[in-house]
Amino acid sequence: MNGKNILLTVAYDGTNYFGWQKQDNVKTIQGELEKALSNLFKQDINIRGASRTDTGVHALSQLALLKHKTTIPVEKLPFAINSFLNNKEIVVTNAIYVDENFHPQNSVYKKTYQYKIYNAPFINPLIKNYTEFVHKPLNIEKMKQATQYFLGEHDFKSFCASGTIAKTTIRTIYDLTINKQDDIITIEITGNGFLYNMVRIIAGTLIDIGHNKTQPENIKDIILYKDRQKAGKTASACGLTLYKIYYNI
Repeated sequence: MNGKNILLTVAYDGTNYFGWQKQDNVKTIQGELEKALSNLFKQDINIRGASRTDTGVHALSQLALLKHKTTIPVEKLPFAINSFLNNKEIVVTNAIYVDENFHPQNSVYKKTYQYKIYNAPFINPLIKNYTEFVHKPLNIEKMKQATQYFLGEHDFKSFCASGTIAKTTIRTIYDLTINKQDDIITIEITGNGFLYNMVRIIAGTLIDIGHNKTQPENIKDIILYKDRQKAGKTASACGLTLYKIYYNI
């Protein structure tokens, strides 16, 4: 269908969804959003997302490309779409026009993810869906020391889950920080792209370092091994949020 290219920014709580990508017989973010758009425009609507978040993963600023000849002013479009979403778990927070050559994947040049850990003796039921619970104390300083070894361009095959369809496992990490406020540790990582489960495996490896199961300088060798078994566990999906996507328009 010909129409204007409209870029939607979408925030969602992924707890009750089987990831972003539309699938048969299960509830997904893309599926629910397309259903709302189809009801709004009274015709079948397909959208394309910038990132395929997994089951249970959240997003503050996922991007989705909509093509439609709508007469609704673009600044009013989020209000119209949200009125057709049946819950408060998915919210369109912004809409802008973009060039006809805009591509939701190819126009993106970097992404930022946040991974949150609740580090306390007992689980907090109010945030259990948004943090990885770790009851043993973590050595934050050692975790911070390890961040330097991830920076730059590397082959991150050791931090990639099986089943990836990526043409290459080489990625560039621009920034990786760790901060703690009260009992919540936030790992924030920015790169030009991420492999399947890459951020969660990095988080799991940093947790191992925080537990003194391995040392910060060992990250260099783990990267060189290109062996998934050398890295840490895959941390749970609930702690991961797609925080920001940077794109060219």
